[in-house]
Amino acid sequence: MTLTVHGIDALKKLAREGGGDLGTSDWLEITQQRVDTFADATDDHQWIHTDPERAAAGPFGAPIAHGYLTLSLFIPLFTGLLDVRGVTTKVNYGLDKVRFPAPVRVGSRIRLVGRLASVDDVPGGVQIAVDGTVEIEGGAKPAAVLRSLSRFYV
Repeated sequence: MTLTVHGIDALKKLAREGGGDLGTSDWLEITQQRVDTFADATDDHQWIHTDPERAAAGPFGAPIAHGYLTLSLFIPLFTGLLDVRGVTTKVNYGLDKVRFPAPVRVGSRIRLVGRLASVDDVPGGVQIAVDGTVEIEGGAKPAAVLRSLSRFYV
């Protein structure tokens, strides 16, 4: 369920008083079509991603999503966790750290567990840091662990 906050002060209060827990997103299935579309967009057609027959005999037993595909899905998963209203602009500012502990096999489902780590003033708004863990349904290790930085301007 999406948590909606109204304005910068409410965002700061969430970080300060709510412990920053943003909850867990809905599950998202990783399909071969999504992987192939990402491969086309990035010109990364390595066989472990795009050749299901060859990948079935490879090290992961199936085609796997690109790590950067998994990372790019942070945004739609995150928007299912937090909606900040009362701001004029929302900008992805960057990442502090990203790791890919486990591959995501095609057909798997992933979800995001998020925590608002900090809210810091910047000229014209705030910068937030979100600690995210992208879980794989039934997986022993996460697909990705990251800290994302976003800015909200008023």
